[in-house]
Amino acid sequence: MTDTTSQLDLDVSGLDAAEPASWSATTWLAVLSMAATSFALVSAEFLPAGLLTPLARDLGVSEGTAGQVVTATASVGAVAALLSNVLIGRMNRKTVLVGLSALAIGSNILAAVATEFWLLLLGRAGLGIALSAFWALSVSVVARLVGANATGQGMAIVTLGVSLATIAAPSMGALISDWLGWRTAMAMTAGLAAIAMLLQLLSLPSLPARAGTSLTDVFRLLGRRPVQLGMLAILLLMTGHFAGSVYVRPFLEQVTLLTTGSIALVLLGFGIAAVIGNIAGGRMADANIRIALVVTAALMALAALALVIWGAHIGVALGFAALWGFAFGMAPVVLPTNLSRGAPDALEAAGSLMVVSFQIAITIGAVVGGYIVDTHGATGPLILTAVLAASTVILALLQPRG
Repeated sequence: MTDTTSQLDLDVSGLDAAEPASWSATTWLAVLSMAATSFALVSAEFLPAGLLTPLARDLGVSEGTAGQVVTATASVGAVAALLSNVLIGRMNRKTVLVGLSALAIGSNILAAVATEFWLLLLGRAGLGIALSAFWALSVSVVARLVGANATGQGMAIVTLGVSLATIAAPSMGALISDWLGWRTAMAMTAGLAAIAMLLQLLSLPSLPARAGTSLTDVFRLLGRRPVQLGMLAILLLMTGHFAGSVYVRPFLEQVTLLTTGSIALVLLGFGIAAVIGNIAGGRMADANIRIALVVTAALMALAALALVIWGAHIGVALGFAALWGFAFGMAPVVLPTNLSRGAPDALEAAGSLMVVSFQIAITIGAVVGGYIVDTHGATGPLILTAVLAASTVILALLQPRG
């Protein structure tokens, strides 16, 4: 879940509040090492969307079963999001971050050399731990690196890695898997994580542990109605998105009849549109979060439905895949902002619930989408995407104005 973190806890009381007039070279390198880590982790997370078909063929499983590599990452990540602050509470944060990059390296190597599907799942589960724990720490670490008053600027750089990975991973994964095989594509993400770990070792200062959020603080928020509605919006929209997007390559192959190269271009267009949507979503969320949520969900519903109806036409597939990407780019800004409105006094705990909600949605979406694609064909998951996105529109309209 990757590009959701920019909306996590910005309550950095107790952190270094002084903002330097300008960042030193050391500070820049430290922040860039965090951006490199986000790029490496999210690239590995999004990679299966571009190489699902050859992966399934090589391991002798169906495409629906192969899609559960996403489930393994997300389901383990959901637990890690809740427990990470508790389990690593007294460890130096630099040590933790370097260790998470090392875990990502080992997990990606295991996935690349796996000869059995369960080994692939094990590797992806390790990636899920690294992903969720990194995002749970990212805001507080960035605030300590640049000062509380510059946290937003620092996180903008860190999440740039997410945007770049959104563009590059699915399309490049499809191309590399076609040229050199899916295992090479997996191995390359281990190399990216190794570069990120080296940058962390060289540039991050010592970051002694500070007080974290307890599980009690997190679970207490579940009794708040606005928080419940915010989590439900995430579960509906993101379950729908991942039910369809994980299996978009089979759809483009079987319905639109595209070649691997053309699929890579579609996925590239999806990623570029997602970056634009991220910018638009931020502006809309600041202006009117309720309308922003309606627009995000409505665009995704429209795009998925149009692909189901007219997706056999290449031009239509390109256009509405880009529209879907635009809506997906808005979602990681709009959905967390919507949830945080229910807990302005407990943003860190709300951030944990947000990460968990995203990971559960990814898990459910991949599982249900896999079952549907195996039993009802490649258009089935996209129908579910449209239905759940439309349900999110209704939920948003029922939310109180404000």
